[in-house]
Amino acid sequence: MIDLSGKSAVVTGGSRGIGRAIALRLATQGADICFSYKGNAARAEETADAIRALGRRAVPVQADVARPEAADLLIKTAIAELGKVDILVNNAGITRDDLIMRMSIDAWKEVLETNLSGAFYTTKAVTRPMLKARRGRIINITSVSGQAGQMGQANYSSAKAGLIGLTKTWAREYASRGITCNAVTPGWIDTDMTSSELPEAKRAELTQQIPLGRVGKPEDIAAAVAFLASPAASYITGQVLRVNGGLLM
Repeated sequence: MIDLSGKSAVVTGGSRGIGRAIALRLATQGADICFSYKGNAARAEETADAIRALGRRAVPVQADVARPEAADLLIKTAIAELGKVDILVNNAGITRDDLIMRMSIDAWKEVLETNLSGAFYTTKAVTRPMLKARRGRIINITSVSGQAGQMGQANYSSAKAGLIGLTKTWAREYASRGITCNAVTPGWIDTDMTSSELPEAKRAELTQQIPLGRVGKPEDIAAAVAFLASPAASYITGQVLRVNGGLLM
């Protein structure tokens, strides 16, 4: 049984999908949760209520982590409300898919700023508190697209590949202070966003490519994150954990 009692976690993009599942799983294991959301206050409050129903503290913060000042505010709020940040999960991400020849400069920049720079900003904001405490867990949610590339996702694949590079760099820089940094790379995960974007025929085709024969669930990713956040993973850093049903081996 993973025990995160007494721990405080920050989850970016924690109001829905994979982020929500991560926030709930960490709360189930005993952690108090501060999470960011970009705009849907009603959904954020629903997630906060679900965390509180588990007996844990929940602090939703409206913050677009693509802006450095918002990322800084998120971490400061977490420390003010929860006292510390033991775990940071960089999950916030967006897609603006298109083929390279048609992809706008704005679409390129927006995805890079949210998915890559956003993780940099939040991690930079939490660095001093974690270094001072001489402990911490940083977990970055990347993607199979960042490892294999994906047509129509030059921006997304580049950002997620860059996040893997940052994971390894942070792992080396922070190891001497007892801070680990790892990445989780989801494959095809069933969320509101993916369900709305794919017709049933395409979904069936993709499922056939997965050796385990099913699309993943947000809870599959959350379980991996909970392990990496736990004392059981104290000797694991700089690693990329593939949670993709065998889609990419």
